[in-house]
Amino acid sequence: MKKLYIIRHAKSSWSDEALEDFERPLNKRGKANAPMMGERLKEKHIMPDIILSSPAKRAKSTAQMIAKEIGYKKKVLFDANIYEANVEVLRNILRSLDDKNGTVFLVGHNPSLNDLAHYYVDFEANIPTCGVVEIAFASKKWAEIEPKDAELLSFDYPKKSET
Repeated sequence: MKKLYIIRHAKSSWSDEALEDFERPLNKRGKANAPMMGERLKEKHIMPDIILSSPAKRAKSTAQMIAKEIGYKKKVLFDANIYEANVEVLRNILRSLDDKNGTVFLVGHNPSLNDLAHYYVDFEANIPTCGVVEIAFASKKWAEIEPKDAELLSFDYPKKSET
């Protein structure tokens, strides 16, 4: 079984209109939400084998904050192909993963993350900033993951009330 955590970057700042989109940092709420979501993942004892992230500043910061919070000791890997990717690009990234990686965090951007979740599990909701979609695949190989083998396990986001 393979597990994928689709994680949208935390809330970013639009205060400096001169900044390129790629360089936008997290705002105050984003800086609070990323560690909070990391804490929620830690409470569930979730530890990825690999964290892949867009290198855009807001995604990079989100991935690093979550990694720190959960106690992830490896390097976060940054893949420029995740930034502004479409579903096919993201699927190719996932299908090329080493099978030794059972659990993967993919940190990136909408609309591509929404589209990826929709592709695999017909996920209709919008993934809000710092939202986490957990998908399990009944497959032993990343190269073989398909929608028919995918199951939505959970969906969490910063404003979701704890019940």
